[in-house]
Amino acid sequence: MPVLVTDYSWTQTDSTVYISVPLKGAKVGKVDIMSTDEYLKVHYPPYLFEAFLFEPVDDVRSTAKVGNGVAVISLPKRTNKVWEHLMITTDDKEKKREIREKALFKYQEKLSAESRSKAEKQNAEKKYALETMMKLEQEERDSIQRMKDTEREKTTAELTAWQLRQKEEAQLKLHRQRDNQTKLKAVTEKQESGCSAGGKVKQDQRDNSEAKSKKKTVDLPAPRAAGNIQVTFTPRVFPTALRESRVPDEEEWLKKQAEAKRAVNADVEELKDLKEEERNADWLKDKGDKCFVAGDYLGAVNAYNLAIRLNRKIPALYSNRAACHLKLRNLHKAIEDSSQALDLLTPPVSANAAARTRAHVRRGSAFCQLQLYAEGLQDYQAALKMDPHNEALQADTQRIRDIIQGSAAEPETH
Repeated sequence: MPVLVTDYSWTQTDSTVYISVPLKGAKVGKVDIMSTDEYLKVHYPPYLFEAFLFEPVDDVRSTAKVGNGVAVISLPKRTNKVWEHLMITTDDKEKKREIREKALFKYQEKLSAESRSKAEKQNAEKKYALETMMKLEQEERDSIQRMKDTEREKTTAELTAWQLRQKEEAQLKLHRQRDNQTKLKAVTEKQESGCSAGGKVKQDQRDNSEAKSKKKTVDLPAPRAAGNIQVTFTPRVFPTALRESRVPDEEEWLKKQAEAKRAVNADVEELKDLKEEERNADWLKDKGDKCFVAGDYLGAVNAYNLAIRLNRKIPALYSNRAACHLKLRNLHKAIEDSSQALDLLTPPVSANAAARTRAHVRRGSAFCQLQLYAEGLQDYQAALKMDPHNEALQADTQRIRDIIQGSAAEPETH
């Protein structure tokens, strides 16, 4: 049974009642205070202080401060007047029990309302965050679609202009042919209008020439019988000439590619829910590529993650995941994945030059967005060395040089 506290003190003004309850060495975390408009309870085992208030108070504005071994409760009065007593002067236990139960019910109602309000606020915040994210994703998809539409219109305009030029060139060529035919016809008519004697001499010469030609034709030997010569070539995987090819490097690259296809880990826990035909690194890579095109970069990262868990020797998985991290602004992860892709794209041969170019550009873009322009320039120069005629690469590389020299704004590398 709790020990009732009797050595409390209280003071009042016309508008507020102040109650001081000694805590008798109790820790702050052990003090439980409950207050309503007619009832106040301070419980710190084994001690209990409760007050059945003389007049109703404003529970909403009531405050309590606990510290220095005392709890000070401030109770604003509903009506501004001086109380005769702090508590009601009745000894009716039934009435006190009724007030206590009523106060407990009000307190529980208050806690429930606060809990509901907090839950509604959290739900509203989550809804707002979700709507904001969906709006941002939609804006990004719209931006991508606008870029596609602009590029399509540009390509259509270029194709139309090319067709128009082809048509004009064909008409010009036709006019020239007609002019040449007209000139030739005029020359022929002029020659035919010459003297008849000259025409007769020419006719005799023509007859003699035809006779000689006929005689020569008769004297020609019969043509030889036709035959076929079979020619075979040694099959080559790489299109480069043998004198220009690094055969050992190319053979090593083909061997690594074959090993990568065989290196499959089918026991990954995340793949248990997938169908049998879906437990394939190439299938997961295609799924990631489709998610990337659709703008679902997190979905693409998840697909590439599973594919890498299944097969860690395919460079395209790391390079494509680096592109996703660039879109998500995970720049350090983009650098890490690009470096891993370049490690797997060895030895450097013509068959993997395009993949190495993409990996260098993605790593260089991440470096530049981290304002590490010297490192980014190295990657862009390496990419430009493999694709020297790429105008976009040339422009980005020059822009980075200008930034390093302090003559340009930060580049928007891609």
